Amino acid sequence: MLHSRSESHHLIPQTATSHPNDPIPEEPAVFSGRHGSIDTTGPSLSSPLLTDNSTSSSDSESPSTPVSDPQSDDVFDALRLDKTLSIAPASPSKDRKRRASTVLISSSPGDVRRILGEEVGTTLVEKICCGGGCCFLNSADSDPISETLFPISAPNNDAFRSLKLELRDLSLDTKLTKTVALPEQTIFITAMPKPVSLQELSTGQHPPKFVTPHPPYDVYPARVYHARELTKPGAEKKTYHFDLDVTDYPTESGDVDFVVGGAIGVCAPNPKILVDEIFEALAIPAFARDKQIMLRTSNGRWPTIWGDEMPRELMTTRRELLTWCSDVQSFPPTKLLLRVLGEYAEAANEKKILLYLSSTQGQASFCDLRTGPYVTLSQLLNAFPSSRPPLDHLLSVLNTLMPRFYSLSQDPQISSMRDGIKCRRLIEIAVTVHEMPNWRGGSRTGVGSGYLESVAQQIIEAKTAGTNIEDLDLRVPMFRGLMANPLAREFVSDGPMLLIGAGVGVAPFRGFVQRRLKSANCANKVWVLQGVRDSLLDELYSGEWGVEEEKVKKVVQSRRGRGKYVQDEVRHQADLVWFIINAPDGRVFVCGSSKGMGEGVEKALIEVVMEKGTLNPEEAEEFWARKKADGQYIAVSYE
Repeated sequence: MLHSRSESHHLIPQTATSHPNDPIPEEPAVFSGRHGSIDTTGPSLSSPLLTDNSTSSSDSESPSTPVSDPQSDDVFDALRLDKTLSIAPASPSKDRKRRASTVLISSSPGDVRRILGEEVGTTLVEKICCGGGCCFLNSADSDPISETLFPISAPNNDAFRSLKLELRDLSLDTKLTKTVALPEQTIFITAMPKPVSLQELSTGQHPPKFVTPHPPYDVYPARVYHARELTKPGAEKKTYHFDLDVTDYPTESGDVDFVVGGAIGVCAPNPKILVDEIFEALAIPAFARDKQIMLRTSNGRWPTIWGDEMPRELMTTRRELLTWCSDVQSFPPTKLLLRVLGEYAEAANEKKILLYLSSTQGQASFCDLRTGPYVTLSQLLNAFPSSRPPLDHLLSVLNTLMPRFYSLSQDPQISSMRDGIKCRRLIEIAVTVHEMPNWRGGSRTGVGSGYLESVAQQIIEAKTAGTNIEDLDLRVPMFRGLMANPLAREFVSDGPMLLIGAGVGVAPFRGFVQRRLKSANCANKVWVLQGVRDSLLDELYSGEWGVEEEKVKKVVQSRRGRGKYVQDEVRHQADLVWFIINAPDGRVFVCGSSKGMGEGVEKALIEVVMEKGTLNPEEAEEFWARKKADGQYIAVSYE
């Protein structure tokens, strides 16, 4: 109790991403994209102790990739050492509502520049900025003579205004230097000699056959057996539960199966409305969007996910490529993309602005563009309407649309649904919808979470209308998780286990508890600390853990009552934490957002061992680092 103080197998062919001894391919160790060395992922602010091969359950809309070595802590450590800079603490307010444990020091690129200063800021921030070698303070001096000759006129449209670009002293005569070279076109679209059977093309529910993440197997169309909303009306974020039927999932070699704490990859499509917006912006007529074409690539994995790097030639349609193969809304714009748009812009002012963003002089504005809210391809095309690049050249500089990974929220070995004499095998996942502002007004959702929310809404509406869900035949394109998920590790022996999670990060722990209940040796050896905003609105799986929850689970609310966070409860349960981490085969698991919760829990764990083990901060950090190396401390974070 919580301590209280107040079948047959077929051999898998050996490929670049899978081999017989390990049939689950690993995600590439370094994901540098298809377009050279410019890193297109967002800046990583994960703490070193919490960083692992993340399994996202909230749809961080950018693909899960290994975190780069430089950490944001390095930047701010350097700032502390530099006596020329200072960050004034915020004045406390008695009326201010208590919020998360992290401190907001900036909310815009301008704030970052004011904090970092004009001299050393660039050198420090480049460790965590990934804007293609950004160094905005090393920009070339403006040309005072040309500034007044032909001043630039900004495009007069809502999309451009939503970018909030500062053009500074840019004019049509401004000399631009070190503009990135026009990217090589690696993708080519040609007309089909004659049409062939449409049976080979994808449907709206399933990707084309060549989108293969798991050679030699195809993406599996899992039927949605049931879906429901876990959160209540009024919750800040919506979370949905899905039961997916995997009864006929193909047998794989190596005795690979769904496991507790494991994950599935979902191949979510770009929304049809967004794809049509891009077609409209590129002036691609309706008849050509679904017309069969011949696609040829000169090299690389695209349009596959983890296929071999090689030239390809295949039949497809323009809609298939934009729907299933290229990410058009999850990545900040790159200079390569802006350079292509600039090359084909017909309006002189639009061309100058796009080339400016691709040059040394526009580095500060480019950094502003990347570090602000995510910009979609449709938004850029509408901001610069005179730029209509050929679709194949545009595809050459877009990132691959990657699967979104979701942790299983149950023990897949015991979950099945009896239907007469037939046994259906179901897996369960929980998905939190990720929303962000839309330049057209309102909000937009992430690729994966938005897609799955639309599926759930169809199920909920059918149930309300009394329609048979099976008649809908809704399918989710998925595959068994290919990433090395630390939550899915198998352990030789079962020691006491502490599971710490917030939000949807607690979902995989439900399977851990279910598995523990099957073993008499594990009775009274598992504890859960669950952080929520308001237990009446967003406590996930309340009453669905298969156990008397008050004996194993402590729910901590941050928005109700006195307001307490899960890291506060970690400190309160210091005796329990110290007992578990020092017990034979004892393990501490942490799963949740890297922003706030992850950092806060890590700090609380360090403070616990400092108190209980009489260690200094450096010794406490080393203590948890050793426990992590020994597999006793397992932390998974997502954005």
